[in-house]
Amino acid sequence: MTKPEQAWPKWLRDDGSVVSCTEKVKVMTENFDELKQIAQDALEDGLLMEVSEQQMRDALHQLVDALINPYKK
Repeated sequence: MTKPEQAWPKWLRDDGSVVSCTEKVKVMTENFDELKQIAQDALEDGLLMEVSEQQMRDALHQLVDALINPYKK
């Protein structure tokens, strides 16, 4: 059985216009597919090691919240 594809959002620029370059959208899709799988694997590993599911979810949220934009002006 194959997994259904994730429907990622339409990617927008800061001005609200859509990022429509096929190659850019492809890279974003691949990146987010990989991130989802890595996060899923980390969650499952934590659960197998008897870590609280809520703590795992909170830690993953904190990880995302701690990301830094190196291009911010």
